[in-house]
Amino acid sequence: MIRQNRILLAIAGVVFVAIVILETVAPANVVAAYGLVFPILLVARVRNRALMVLAVACCVAATYLGLMQPTKPGRFQAAVINRSVVAGVLMVVAYVGMTWEERKAREEAAKAALAQQTESLLRANTLLVDAKDQLNRSERLAAVGQLVASVAHEVGTPLHSIAWHVQALAEEPGVTPAMKKRITVIDEQLNRVVRIIQDLLSSTRQRRPEPVWMSAEQVINPATALMEPAFHAKGVSLTVDLAIGLPQVWADAEKVHQVLVNLLANALAATAQQGSVTVQVGGRAATQEELETARRLAPDMTPMMVTIAVRDTGVGMPQADVQKAFQPFFTTKEVGKGTGLGLFLSRETVLAHGGSLSLKSETGQGTVVTVTLPGKMPEPGGSIL
Repeated sequence: MIRQNRILLAIAGVVFVAIVILETVAPANVVAAYGLVFPILLVARVRNRALMVLAVACCVAATYLGLMQPTKPGRFQAAVINRSVVAGVLMVVAYVGMTWEERKAREEAAKAALAQQTESLLRANTLLVDAKDQLNRSERLAAVGQLVASVAHEVGTPLHSIAWHVQALAEEPGVTPAMKKRITVIDEQLNRVVRIIQDLLSSTRQRRPEPVWMSAEQVINPATALMEPAFHAKGVSLTVDLAIGLPQVWADAEKVHQVLVNLLANALAATAQQGSVTVQVGGRAATQEELETARRLAPDMTPMMVTIAVRDTGVGMPQADVQKAFQPFFTTKEVGKGTGLGLFLSRETVLAHGGSLSLKSETGQGTVVTVTLPGKMPEPGGSIL
């Protein structure tokens, strides 16, 4: 805007000088003085009253400049009248032009203020809608919590019965080592379910994680061992890629196990037969933001983060679904095959460790879910849990 005003003033100055020169050369030609209307209109576009007063004064003075030149006898009075008319026209044009531009300025300011108020109202409306959605989700979560507590109480008794029969089956004389291995896995998972139910019954909130430093293998292997039979039954390959020299992981073994099992189950459900799922575990330097967040929960961590990426070759998700993937109760599965709480609870668990959980997906190109947890390089000669 400043540059535009300077250009307008420069053009007005050039025109003014040209007319002054013309008036000096041909003082009898009063028509040229009317050309001073043009620089006045240009100055009006700048919308500055002080400049306009100065411009009018200069133009009126230039109008009467022709009177300084000698004229024919008897023409002086007519020249004064003609140039006075020109001066009056210039002042009227200046007044009208300035009034018009000031009105335009007020209208533009009013439009800008209206646009700003509209934008503020739209932002407020968006915040209101988000708050309403959060309130609805909170109410639904509270209702689900009451329902889960009720169901957990009823499920506890048959689970104890199943656990007793599993133990009795393990003591049978004809049990082979392979069968004992599978019975052990069943017993461990039953105990895990019992502990989860106890957590649900003891409080409406989930048990807070109790992380310790452990090796990446201790975090990954139990989940992949549990899910491997399901992958084999569907004909989907499951590969674990562990980088060399990984840092220790800040993890609650049971909580992170639940997260990984959920991610592997989602990957298996989205991947067709002959597809593949890869669990890639690596380490990288922590960003400053990650370091500040993680050290509040893992104060003795080194500036390292351990990444666990679950990559599948499944159907993928459209971007609209990716943006809603972590909302509670959102699911792309069929009715009865998903609650829509898996990713939401998984991310809450990872955040409680001081880490993060992200998702990248594209329709037909598969999905990658990455868990990032605080890491710690073991001291030389130190032991890994």
